[in-house]
Amino acid sequence: MKRTAATATVQIDYDRVRVTEWRFPPGTETGWHIHPTDYVVVPMDTGELLLETRDGTVRNKLTAGVSYTRAAGSEHNVINDADTEFVFVEIELK
Repeated sequence: MKRTAATATVQIDYDRVRVTEWRFPPGTETGWHIHPTDYVVVPMDTGELLLETRDGTVRNKLTAGVSYTRAAGSEHNVINDADTEFVFVEIELK
C-alpha cells in the first residue's frame, strides 16, 4: 500500500547531533529506513504508531513526554494508521 510521507523538519543539525520533528497526519509513513546512529525519540502526543519491521508488524504505544532510545542499525517503516495526527521529536547521536 502506497502512503503519503510523514513530514520531517530538521531543527538542529551539526557534527554531534541532529534533531528532527516528525509529523504524521493520518495515513502517513516514514518509508523503510535504517538508522545509522543511536537515537532518542520524544513523543509529543500519546497514542500508537505501527512499525513494519523485517520480523513483522508491531504496534508501538507511546506516551507524550516519555522518551525511548534505540541503537544504530534499527530498520523499520513507521506508520500512523490512526485518525489523528501524531508528532514526535527524534534526536540522532552522531
